Amino acid sequence: MSTKRLFVSIELPHAITQFLAEFDPHLRGVRWLAPEQMHLTLSFLGNVSAETEEKLRANLSAISWKAFFLPLVGLGTFPGKGRPNILWLGVGRGHPHLFQLHKRVQEAALAAGLEPDLRAFHPHITLARCRDVSAESLRPFLRAHAGLDAGMIHVDSFCLNSSELTPARSVYTRELVIPSCDSR
Repeated sequence: MSTKRLFVSIELPHAITQFLAEFDPHLRGVRWLAPEQMHLTLSFLGNVSAETEEKLRANLSAISWKAFFLPLVGLGTFPGKGRPNILWLGVGRGHPHLFQLHKRVQEAALAAGLEPDLRAFHPHITLARCRDVSAESLRPFLRAHAGLDAGMIHVDSFCLNSSELTPARSVYTRELVIPSCDSR
């Protein structure tokens, strides 16, 4: 049975991803993402069969939601202590509409027969993946850019994407765009 590796995301404006690309500290072991790979993941769904994908598409398309503004502010790492794996840009204190949209996406996935992601939702934009990087080596960069404010984005759509893993990087394909009800 053929499957696709799927995730649901909020895409960022090109100007924002270009701005973020310029922050690459060029540190050994820190692999900065290409601008076209930067997004805010609402839900990672894993490998999904074609039949389940059809149900998911219908469920996501049925979500009724209003557009909102989202701040992009603050840098951090996952995990928060010890060797970092991910360097991320946050969304400040988040936004109630973002958490509501995440909940509706999770419900749509569950209704399509997919297993829910039970981890707490920590909205962020992954900027870089780290390998064998000490927290100490990243600390000066994090301190210098602690107040990073990439501005505000207008969220008026979210996307269903597929991801193909290649030796160089993941290649994303937009499968479906779901506009807010005030954009339809």
